[in-house]
Amino acid sequence: MRALRYFLDEAVASLWRGAKTTLIAIVTIAVAFFVLGGFLMITTNLERLLSRWQEAAEFSVYLRDEAAAEQRTGIETVLRGSHLVRALEVISKEEALKRFKRDFGALAEATGDLTENPLPASIEVRLVPDANPADVQALAAKASSLPGVADVRYDRQWIQRLTRAVDLVRAGGFGLAAILVLAAALTVASVIRLALVVRREEIHIMQLVGAPLGYIGGPFVVEGLLQGGAGAGIALGMLWMTFLFARARMNPLLINGIDPAGLAFLPLSMIAAILAGGMIVGCIGGLIAARTAREIAD
Repeated sequence: MRALRYFLDEAVASLWRGAKTTLIAIVTIAVAFFVLGGFLMITTNLERLLSRWQEAAEFSVYLRDEAAAEQRTGIETVLRGSHLVRALEVISKEEALKRFKRDFGALAEATGDLTENPLPASIEVRLVPDANPADVQALAAKASSLPGVADVRYDRQWIQRLTRAVDLVRAGGFGLAAILVLAAALTVASVIRLALVVRREEIHIMQLVGAPLGYIGGPFVVEGLLQGGAGAGIALGMLWMTFLFARARMNPLLINGIDPAGLAFLPLSMIAAILAGGMIVGCIGGLIAARTAREIAD
């Protein structure tokens, strides 16, 4: 316990003496984990949105205005008879226009100048979980060939494309963050080496009296730990403010589809992981620098 208290006191004193260089290391760590946390927050919210969209209507069959009642009944019969279909809902032209006005408020006024309703009636189909994409494609092709069908939209296709795009964003973000985290660790090591140089004589005396290398390097490891924790904490604070600002500004810019109130900050597990990661990066930088303590003293 006494050794830990000594390490902490010496680390705080060293941080205070080299305030300017310490600030550089903390800012570098903050930038690295801000980038990492930003990508995590973006991809986490995108995954939540994709999950909600997948639960919505995934298969829409648009009907021709001139389609006869028998044709519409035949289309429903074919869809209900498929083992891929969990449920379906028939949307009339009037209901489609009501939904348009409700969901696209900014464009609702434009519909007042129309002499007739341009939106088609449709059948919205919800698929069973884990439906085979090939089977769904076959059902879509079969539905599109039925009399009275104007078009078929298979939502899961573009959702799958978005999922792949999210995976690419995540991979790119992790790659960039890894480079920045490595740079942060090296920056911490460089800053702590400067502190080692300043304390060269003190370290030399400690070695002469038989102080173990671990006791000499301990304060520098703790110094890196504190720098990493401070940098990660600042990054989380910046992420929180950015999240609040973006969510507040997002409302007037979005044309529905995404509810700003449904967006969420990083979960507690990720927050804890970022804090721990910052401290680990700082600790690694301190270890790298502390290993050169004997060389500097010599």
